[in-house]
Amino acid sequence: MAKLANMAILFVAAFAAIFLPGTEAEDFTVGGSTGWTNNPSGGASFYSNWASDLTFNVNDVLVFNFATGRHDVAILTKDNFDNCNVNNPIQLINNGPARVTLNRTGDFHFACGFPGHCNSGQKLSINVSGSSSPTSPPSVPGAPGSSPPGETPPESSATSLAITFSLLLATSCLNLFLHF
Repeated sequence: MAKLANMAILFVAAFAAIFLPGTEAEDFTVGGSTGWTNNPSGGASFYSNWASDLTFNVNDVLVFNFATGRHDVAILTKDNFDNCNVNNPIQLINNGPARVTLNRTGDFHFACGFPGHCNSGQKLSINVSGSSSPTSPPSVPGAPGSSPPGETPPESSATSLAITFSLLLATSCLNLFLHF
């Protein structure tokens, strides 16, 4: 009987590994080996081209590699991003490398706040499409969609559904194997 129970547990674990989505957040180095710089090769479209083949999920982390005092990361509204208005950022991160946790789905807009850097192509707009982790780690305080300090953001409904399905499947398989 114990052998059947062990087989059921192994079956459920294998099923979950194959069919359930990944649960690990990823770190993305913005701009790859170029890093976060003004006048990137490729011009104003460099960062959008870098991001075009990537999929960003909730809890992924953008790593902006730059030397403190030479660049920064301004998190902007769409209008300010479109106009390179870095004077009223949602948040400004001055110390490099900067790590920004993508704490919600939707659009995020970043630019360097140093004079002329945004207009020379040091700007990035991305879309966060889904959830990659069942729990949300702390995010950049004050970032768009962040939870108040000390409050944990809610789990995504897709993650909750996957966990519920896994538990139901495991219970059903155990009952099935234990009754034979």
